[in-house]
Amino acid sequence: MKKGKFHFSIIILLLFSSVIFAQNIYSSDDSLICKEKFSLVNYENPNTLPFDSVFTIVAKSFIGTEYQPKTIETPNAERLKIHLSGLDCYTFIETSLALARVVKSKKTTFTDFVNEVKLIRYRNGLLHGWTSRLHYFSDWIYDLSRRNILKDVTEAIGGIPYRKTINFMSSHPEAYPMLAENKMRIDSIRQVEKNISARSYYYIPENLIEHSETKINSGDILGITTDIKGLDISHTAIAIRLSDKRIHLLHAPNVGQKVQISKLPLSDYIKSHKHQTGIMVARPLPVNSTIKK
Repeated sequence: MKKGKFHFSIIILLLFSSVIFAQNIYSSDDSLICKEKFSLVNYENPNTLPFDSVFTIVAKSFIGTEYQPKTIETPNAERLKIHLSGLDCYTFIETSLALARVVKSKKTTFTDFVNEVKLIRYRNGLLHGWTSRLHYFSDWIYDLSRRNILKDVTEAIGGIPYRKTINFMSSHPEAYPMLAENKMRIDSIRQVEKNISARSYYYIPENLIEHSETKINSGDILGITTDIKGLDISHTAIAIRLSDKRIHLLHAPNVGQKVQISKLPLSDYIKSHKHQTGIMVARPLPVNSTIKK
């Protein structure tokens, strides 16, 4: 092979490899953090622990991690992005759940974790563009419940019907660069919102949370409902019962703060925030020996 053709072939090969790699975005730090979490949980002998215990062990290991918004956004096209050194309230839940599920499935490579994040982050576990991501948390609860990853227990523990027209994203496309640049995505999100609005959801209003608190387990996932027009859930957290026998929030609160356990019990925390109206409660289900990809 002539030298020029050889160099050209190498360039083509490198470009092809970059395209394949570019489908997932992560750094060596992400891989290292993932391995550290696996080592931590394995030290606790996860085989003998129920799933909710493994989930809370993983989640608590992120205490002190900086809140960092919009870490999984990618320009131009949706790609699976992993970012573990900074988390927002959703990626904290997603990351902790994915790590716990692969540990309980005895599949503890970084690739296993990445695949599990994809399963959790996207509708039906399939990445088909930006609008396939489960942007609305009530939609996330619905989709993961349908696939037996979670169970929505809100109604069973005292919830009442939650009726609301969901249209926040399509009404505020300027807040989402991927919507602002593409009208077709707005139409797609509008259909997602229509589907959410047509479903039957339940929530526990803030004045009933304390009454239902004994039915909430450590390791339950909390979606905090809001009175903001067109929006379903404005914050997420993991329930954790402390020595005061009250449920508190294990969560990534906001910019400038770190992953932490709330000082206030759940019901008092909700009442102390102006636009928060109640909660939805989802319970992670035990993992089968094989995770479906």
